Amino acid sequence: MGYLLGCDIGTSGTKTVLFDYKGNTIASAIAEYPLYQPKNGWAEQDPEDWWQATCTTIAEVLGKSGVTASEIKGVGLSGQMHGAVLLDKENRVLRKAIIWCDQRSTFECEEITNIIGKERIIEITANPVLTGFTAAKVRWVRNNEPEIYEKIKKILLPKDYIRFRLTGVFATEVSDASGMQYMDVPKRCWSKEVISKLDVDISWLANLYESVEISAQVSSSGAKQTGLSFGTPVCGGAGDQAAGAVGNGIVKSGIISSTIGTSGVVFAHSDTVAIDPKGRVHTFCHAVPGAWHVMGVTQGAGLSLKWFRDNFCIEEKRVAELLQQDPYFLMDQEAEKIPAGCEGLIYLPYLMGERTPHLDSNCRGVFFGLSALHTKSHMLRAVMEGVGHSLNDCFKIINEMGISTSETRASGGGGKSKIWRQMQADMFGTDIVTINSSEGGALGVALLAGVGTGVYSSVSQACDTCITVVNRQEVNEKNRAIYQKYYPIYNSIYNSLKNDFVNLASIL
Repeated sequence: MGYLLGCDIGTSGTKTVLFDYKGNTIASAIAEYPLYQPKNGWAEQDPEDWWQATCTTIAEVLGKSGVTASEIKGVGLSGQMHGAVLLDKENRVLRKAIIWCDQRSTFECEEITNIIGKERIIEITANPVLTGFTAAKVRWVRNNEPEIYEKIKKILLPKDYIRFRLTGVFATEVSDASGMQYMDVPKRCWSKEVISKLDVDISWLANLYESVEISAQVSSSGAKQTGLSFGTPVCGGAGDQAAGAVGNGIVKSGIISSTIGTSGVVFAHSDTVAIDPKGRVHTFCHAVPGAWHVMGVTQGAGLSLKWFRDNFCIEEKRVAELLQQDPYFLMDQEAEKIPAGCEGLIYLPYLMGERTPHLDSNCRGVFFGLSALHTKSHMLRAVMEGVGHSLNDCFKIINEMGISTSETRASGGGGKSKIWRQMQADMFGTDIVTINSSEGGALGVALLAGVGTGVYSSVSQACDTCITVVNRQEVNEKNRAIYQKYYPIYNSIYNSLKNDFVNLASIL
């Protein structure tokens, strides 16, 4: 019997999972690593940490499963999108990677927009210029670290750096590369126009593949460090959102996903290129060949709840450790005690700026309506509801673009929370379902590897083989009516504070 391996290089850690051909989890392992924030709004990670975590988790999975390396027929790589890994001519990392949630490049976004043209950049890359995207980060290095910039010979995305370490090959694929802002998204190729105007050598970019294509094989060095067999095929893989979508079966029209990880994403499949002229949501190439996807992004989704846990839930963490439970389970119990709407307390989840719908790197988190009535439990639930309102922003815009919704699937770490799923159902006004696997991105890229190696005939067939709905939560109309009263207030708070966010940023 054969197996497929999926490695998901995330922001908080790398998760590696081994699957059989029916999508059953055989073994999994996680290794965490730090996030560096040298200044307010900056976010960096060390690519060597990703590689060590990959090696550790692959070895651990092989050890747990008892599966021999030769039985693994394909490897899929997923990863956090938009990061900038810069290598010199010796293939050495030049600096810590500037990752997706970094907000330092506001000036560079304006600069790129002026160079290419506001309408032209959306026409080519399907998106406005954002601080989150790779091109603005590289431009920041050009403007602020010229001694680094002049040494650049390769620009890689996080998962593609792992591919290089694993195989010795420089390669990327269309779903992840769509978020670099160097790609002609409608034509699914690098944009020579954008690249040349931004003073980037096209040779710095990796070869571009479709997500299901086999891009490389495990090298002797990669095999030695991970325990995999030399020559094991490695498929193109996918950015974390496209990978998670495949792992949730979001590969046909009508089915969308709402994923709460560090960021939050509402993701919809599209058979054609659908672009929001206001640039509020992103359009990228899907991991399904010949398809695209639209997604709205909440920067600080799970990040907000983790921030609250780490700073205000010390007791819950200690009790959870004694009970051998997840502290988030105890936090859910606390949130359930508070009524919908938190008795007037509203949270804006803008800890790292925001993408959808505001495209504002200056905005920051806010608790609004705080009174002596409110407790820590109110604040906890408000954080969860604030993330839900932000995801609802994404959901509404996608519907405005004419993309139909017949079913919404919850996933990510936040998708495991029953109360958070219920909030989404009540805010979206649609039933929320979960599927038989919670492995998301790791399963998605394992299935892509299965398509690339001939285990499945197509991405749709792979999903039909491995994915089924196991749970459905219906809308609570009473709670929905409450949220509909609070939602306009939630939206108005940002507009009221917009100028104050700018003034605050000028001081910092």
